Amino acid sequence: MKPLFDFTLSLLLVLLLAPLLLLLSLWVRLDSEGPVFYLQERVGWQGTTFRIFKFRTMHSDADKKGLLTVGGRDPRITRAGYYLRRYKLDELPQLFNVLRGEMSLVGPRPEVMKYVSLYTPEQRKVLNIKPGITDYASIAFANENELLGKSADPETTYVNEIMPTKLQLNLKYMQEQNFFTDIKILFRTVVRIIS
Repeated sequence: MKPLFDFTLSLLLVLLLAPLLLLLSLWVRLDSEGPVFYLQERVGWQGTTFRIFKFRTMHSDADKKGLLTVGGRDPRITRAGYYLRRYKLDELPQLFNVLRGEMSLVGPRPEVMKYVSLYTPEQRKVLNIKPGITDYASIAFANENELLGKSADPETTYVNEIMPTKLQLNLKYMQEQNFFTDIKILFRTVVRIIS
C-alpha cells in the first residue's frame, strides 16, 4: 500500500505544483549562475546510492567548502536559496525521487556516505527501509542550521549530538511505521513549515 500511496500522492502533487515548480526554477536560474537543480549522491535502501534532487540554494561548487550548512545566513547560500531553505521549498524536487522509486514520502532522511560510514550496526538498520522526504527527525531538527551555526565545531556537534538523535528517531519510526503514522508525520511536517 505504501508504494502505491507514495506514487499516487507524489504524482498528484507534481501536477498540482507544476506552476510553482516552474516559477521556483526560474527564480533560481535568474538569481545566480549555475544549474536550477542540485544533485547530490545519498545512501538509500540497503546501502545503494542515488542522486537526490533539490533546487540549488548555494553558489556553484559551494559543497566543496563543506557538506553541512551552518546558520541561516551561511555565505554560500544564494538570496533565493535563503527563502527556499526557510520554507523547505528546495526539497520539492524530491517528489521526482519518489516517482522514480528511490525515495518515499515518509522515511529516514537519506544521508551522504561520509556520515553513513560512521553508523553503528544498530544505526545501519535505518537503511533497511526506503529513505523519505520527511520523518520525525526532520520535524525535530527543522532548525538544524541554526543549531550548527551556534556551535564552535559544527562537524563534531552534528556527528556526536544531532546525527545520533536523528537515527534514534528513525529507529523509532521503523517500529511504529504504518499508514496512519505516515499521515501524521506528513501533517506535522506541513504544520512545522507554516508555523
